[in-house]
Amino acid sequence: IRGPVVTGITEVEVESATEIMDLLDRGNRNRTQHPTAANEVSSRSHAVLQVLVENRERAEGTMAKIKIGKLSLVDLAGSERAADTKNRGARLKEGANINRSLLALGNCINALGEKGNKGAFVPYRDSKLTRLLKDSLGGNCRTVMIANISSSVGSFEETLNTLKYANRAKNIKTTVQRNVLSVDHHISEYVTLIENLRSEINTLKTELRDKKANSADVDAQSVA
Repeated sequence: IRGPVVTGITEVEVESATEIMDLLDRGNRNRTQHPTAANEVSSRSHAVLQVLVENRERAEGTMAKIKIGKLSLVDLAGSERAADTKNRGARLKEGANINRSLLALGNCINALGEKGNKGAFVPYRDSKLTRLLKDSLGGNCRTVMIANISSSVGSFEETLNTLKYANRAKNIKTTVQRNVLSVDHHISEYVTLIENLRSEINTLKTELRDKKANSADVDAQSVA
């Protein structure tokens, strides 16, 4: 359920939405941007943020049910034509890498979207991007693609290609099911479970005793 793992990817355990937003801001700061002849704030890489949430019962019995959900947020850098961007050197190499990964993603979308192509080979391993998005494309998920287009005449070809790219993604059919794991506890874990339940019961008894004591004090003051 966790999905593919790619070398160099950082996984951080967090406890709040604020920590997730801080990580997103840090990732955006590390993302490289450089002006080109076509775009003054051109992104020189893709950005992927995956949030994995696990939920388990607070008081587990001998069998624990764990619910797992994953949210993938992906910002794709736009494809580039060297003739329009006037890139040279490192910028030209970056543009070629962006186009190569977008092509790999397009090939996966085409393979998944073709009717009657069930069980056919899908080239997820052609790039790190498609490896990361394997579950988002053809797995147990719901996927939304937002296309960024322009009404400018000068961007007609880019807009048309972007719409064709997004339209092919509409042909992908996925089946959504709940990710629920049933985990049997080993006999050695029963002692820990019992101790945790006893501790919780003692805590609740203490809280109840304190509330009764406070209530008695309030009644005594009222009588006085």
